[in-house]
Amino acid sequence: MRVLLVEDEPDLREVVAAGLKAAGYAVDGAHDWPEADFLLDLNSYDCVVLDRMLPSGDTLPALEQRRRSGWTTPVLCLTALHTVSDRVAGFHSGADDYLPKPFAMEELVMRVGSLARRAGDRLPVHLRHADLELDAARREVRRDGILLTLTHKEYAVLRHLLVHQGTVVTRAALVEHCWDEMADPVSNVVDAVMAGLRRKLGPPPLIRTVRGHGFLLAGDDVGGGGPRGPSSPGSERIPR
Repeated sequence: MRVLLVEDEPDLREVVAAGLKAAGYAVDGAHDWPEADFLLDLNSYDCVVLDRMLPSGDTLPALEQRRRSGWTTPVLCLTALHTVSDRVAGFHSGADDYLPKPFAMEELVMRVGSLARRAGDRLPVHLRHADLELDAARREVRRDGILLTLTHKEYAVLRHLLVHQGTVVTRAALVEHCWDEMADPVSNVVDAVMAGLRRKLGPPPLIRTVRGHGFLLAGDDVGGGGPRGPSSPGSERIPR
């Protein structure tokens, strides 16, 4: 999932971005509303973390204007303004959640995840394909009952494939949704993550390369049948 963080304090922006990335999110940063406005027109985000007061002023009028245009991306407002009237003004202007400063990083990460999951059917909590199960609420992936230990990027790529199962997902789409704006779309980062993911998923293979196009999850008839040993790379058998 990809998040836009709009915060003018460099130190706080760095800390929040690091916390979100540690939780598996791709994060783009903006220090003021004009920059954020440009990025919102350029990219698709699952959630926006927006500081209410920026160098250009109060962001609520700009947020309200975007909402009136039909923009529906979830927004979490961060602010030192935390009276009831401040919170009400934020919700009236189109904010989906409101977190006063100072805040706990763990709470911010949980709220961002909750908002992204509420965004629509494109981000369901539970995903299943053949003998593969993904629980977004717990950030757990199992195949044939085995808990897999995935990196943040492997998890993000797998979830995007599961959300779009039945269709070919291009490398460009994976970079857009699973990496931030610093990723090089012509590098081999996608192939490297895909190789690790395939290794950890084990046989029979679930992800098929469609040459010249991208990646596709294999048919639902794979898997299910034979037991998988606990020595599978990146996996651990646990009771269900």
